[in-house]
Amino acid sequence: MNVLELNVSVRTETGKKAAKKFRKNESVPCVLYGGKENVNLVITEREVRQLIFTPKVYLLKLNVEGTEKSYNAILQEIQYHPLSDKPLHIDFFEISDSKKITMKVPVQLEGFAAGVKAGGKLVQTKRLLAVKSLPKDMPDNLTVDVTELGLGKSLRVGDLNFPDMELMDIKNDVVAAVRATRTSKGNEGAAENPAANAAS
Repeated sequence: MNVLELNVSVRTETGKKAAKKFRKNESVPCVLYGGKENVNLVITEREVRQLIFTPKVYLLKLNVEGTEKSYNAILQEIQYHPLSDKPLHIDFFEISDSKKITMKVPVQLEGFAAGVKAGGKLVQTKRLLAVKSLPKDMPDNLTVDVTELGLGKSLRVGDLNFPDMELMDIKNDVVAAVRATRTSKGNEGAAENPAANAAS
């Protein structure tokens, strides 16, 4: 998985008053969890945009400005203002090479489904799947081959298998399906009644 480097600063001021001051200066207070102790940080809104305005999922390297220290982390949660949608607070989670992590990874469908050839419509019902693996094995996306997916058939989480990783979603959840359309129903009717087609 790609690594996104972000610049952060350690903050010594905490509480609502300090948070309000940071936000006024276009910065976002944040906390890094998961290590020996929690670390209070602050990050500029400009840096945060790299994390928010992208469809990609990243492992993070948080570089502490003015020092040589950095933290390997993943995004845990972003709290937004209910009206302006501006980020109010961010939680990061510190990771290590030896401990498995869970992240939501984009699903990418590939192949021309058999059911689509028969006139059906391919519908992707899950865009993200929760993946548990070591950081080094975490993929940028999950490629799912739908070539053999027939008309009226579904592909579920339990049907998928990827090396060195575990899917955490409910096994019965549908990832993609080929649904019947008027065209496909017409094709089925023609196949069932060839004599009528010949008479016409």
